[in-house]
Amino acid sequence: MNAPEVKIGLVAVSRDCFSIELSKRRRDAVFAECKKKNLPVVKIETIIENEKDTLKALEEIKLKNINALSIYLGNFGPEGPTSILAQRFKGPVMLSAAAEESTASMPNDRGDAYCGMLNASYNFNLRHLLPYVPEYPVGTKEEIAAMIAEFISVARTVIAVKNLKIFAFGPRPQDFLACNAPIKGLYDLGVEVMENSELDLYDIFKSAEKDPKIPAIVKDMEKELGKNNTYPDLLKKQAQYEAGLLNFMSANTGSSKYTIFANKCWPSFEKYFGFVPCYINSRLAGRGIPVSCEVDIYGALSEYMASCATEQPATLLDINNSVPMDMYKKAGKKVKNYTLTDLFMGFHCGNTASCMMDNFTIKFQKIMHSLMEKGKAPDITRGTLEGTIKSGDMTLFRLQSSSDTTLKSYVAEGEILNIDPNSFGSIAVFAVKEMGRFYRHVLIGKQYPHHCAVVLDHAGKPLFSALKMLGIKDISFNQPNGMLYKNENPF
Repeated sequence: MNAPEVKIGLVAVSRDCFSIELSKRRRDAVFAECKKKNLPVVKIETIIENEKDTLKALEEIKLKNINALSIYLGNFGPEGPTSILAQRFKGPVMLSAAAEESTASMPNDRGDAYCGMLNASYNFNLRHLLPYVPEYPVGTKEEIAAMIAEFISVARTVIAVKNLKIFAFGPRPQDFLACNAPIKGLYDLGVEVMENSELDLYDIFKSAEKDPKIPAIVKDMEKELGKNNTYPDLLKKQAQYEAGLLNFMSANTGSSKYTIFANKCWPSFEKYFGFVPCYINSRLAGRGIPVSCEVDIYGALSEYMASCATEQPATLLDINNSVPMDMYKKAGKKVKNYTLTDLFMGFHCGNTASCMMDNFTIKFQKIMHSLMEKGKAPDITRGTLEGTIKSGDMTLFRLQSSSDTTLKSYVAEGEILNIDPNSFGSIAVFAVKEMGRFYRHVLIGKQYPHHCAVVLDHAGKPLFSALKMLGIKDISFNQPNGMLYKNENPF
């Protein structure tokens, strides 16, 4: 849910001093390979030699409801009309070129697309365009089809961001100033922001009290939780909150296509709503609608981008605590070849989708309980979804604005280890190569907040490419041993 379906138009270009039949034949061969792979690719019949062809192709693209373009240099190609096509199209564009097929084609059927890519990229830069260019963008029909397959997740992420609205509820809290980043950078990306008060959120909840969807939501919760439904009396209130958020989302999407939330979740929330919102946040995240904690607007955006890149739910976790030495030693072979400082624990109160967890139970939030209900049985602090997050591949990701509204980001791939964290919340032991250095020179050194989006897949490649297409220049990653960070002490 809540993400675009990508439909890629494959359009070929041809320099008029080259054979248009060469571009046509090569385009058709690439299209056939795409169909073999069941890629969502539509062939654009118009081959672009001049600006009139560009206008004709744009009409065809509009009629076929294309939302991403793969511009293919079947031969050298006309860089002017090619870049005008990308500029007028507005959506994400991939640029690639045909490799020469054989020695026999060299005398009379050489395409020179290798050279054409240089001119095209130069002209794109003159027009301030940011196309997706594969790491090596020249290839055979099979290789170009594989490049287009990789472009899909990048295009999905870019389209989603450009058509996104973030609903924020409540002021970003003083004790979490890291969540209090300026929102100008969001508008620079094309994201709409609608900020609301906590009173608005309470009104949304109260207005949904008799919503006819509530019984079905309760039934769905009971099915999801099974025997782990610790507090069945709580479900109706939580279902009311879920119904209210979905109603608000439906009524306020406006000119955008996709929506996510960044909501105030404590301490005043519990006193008025009578529960913690974590479980509902987890349920909506499972449907591709992240609801970030503590009004973390950039955290919600980061979750959403990770979800779009992988078509899987994401979660927002604190990069929380170190792993004790005795736990590391006891784990034995489970730590694989990671050092102690490669490991850390990712944690949050209970907002992670159940499909991302090995085990889960509805519980109460220990930290809030010690503050709000000390010495009493849990009541208003109930409603977290707690358990161990599944082991396997994962990616850490954050897009953030600095105080001067400059956007920056980091991406790091690693894995979640099959080690019992022996603690509470949605939690797991994470492993990232050279995490200690990454933590010091990126997370601390570049002043990133404690929240991080996590998705259970390796998504570094599409996220990195999407960030570049969105114009983000400062993109950090966990650099290997021997590759120094900018301010790392070499001694």
